[in-house]
Amino acid sequence: MSSDILKVIIVDDEPLARRGLRLRLENLGGIEVVAECGNGREAREQILALKPDVAFLDIQMPGVSGLDLVQLLPADDMPQIVFVTAYDQYAVEAFEVNAVDYVLKPIEEDRLAMALQRVREKRGSENLVAQREQLLEAVADLTHESPEALEEKLAAGELGGSRYPEKIAIKDSGKITLVPARDIDWIDAAGDYMCVHANGETHVMRITMKELEQQLDPKVFQRIHRSTIVNLKRVREICAHINGEYHLVLNNGERLKMSRSYKTKVQHFI
Repeated sequence: MSSDILKVIIVDDEPLARRGLRLRLENLGGIEVVAECGNGREAREQILALKPDVAFLDIQMPGVSGLDLVQLLPADDMPQIVFVTAYDQYAVEAFEVNAVDYVLKPIEEDRLAMALQRVREKRGSENLVAQREQLLEAVADLTHESPEALEEKLAAGELGGSRYPEKIAIKDSGKITLVPARDIDWIDAAGDYMCVHANGETHVMRITMKELEQQLDPKVFQRIHRSTIVNLKRVREICAHINGEYHLVLNNGERLKMSRSYKTKVQHFI
């Protein structure tokens, strides 16, 4: 095999996303995809076994995320990392400042080619320890933790991550607003759109209730109606009605109806 061939591992929990990235990489040539992984734990095992030149990591995955994986890899086994992300330009700037490559979803082939060119330029000349420090700095920028704190968690065997994103990316009119999940009071459906109510503002996003629900921690957010999700920490009181229905009163005074079919959800408030 030519030394110009890059050994690549693709890590994404969505099969279609992995397939799309593989096709784009193969179209560019000079690539051997040695493995595809659906989660961070599997990816760690494959990276240690196959020693790829570059790993394309999705940032948000259930269990061990792309950010967690960076913390779990020993310096000697760290491949070049290209994050695959839907973050806005501010997070992208953090990647650039720390010299960590990225491609945005949906992936553009020209940007992918540029990422691979950067990988080739660094190949064989990158100080692995320095690269790991750069990656941890990038992780620190995104998780708002110091590199030292991340190192301590790593040494203690803690992943330091969550399967649920801290911020929800809401696209509107060509821009992306990152709304902290902890700031969301409740969410209701309006046709094909979801209205996300947070800090007195309403953000509208085109997504199904089920898809949005999967991004939210069920310990904090529960569905109380076919078209309503509530932040449990925002509930001030529960009002029962004779007909078996309940109304939840939030800290801001908002009253939300809990339908009969979701009455078992009441146990989460008791």
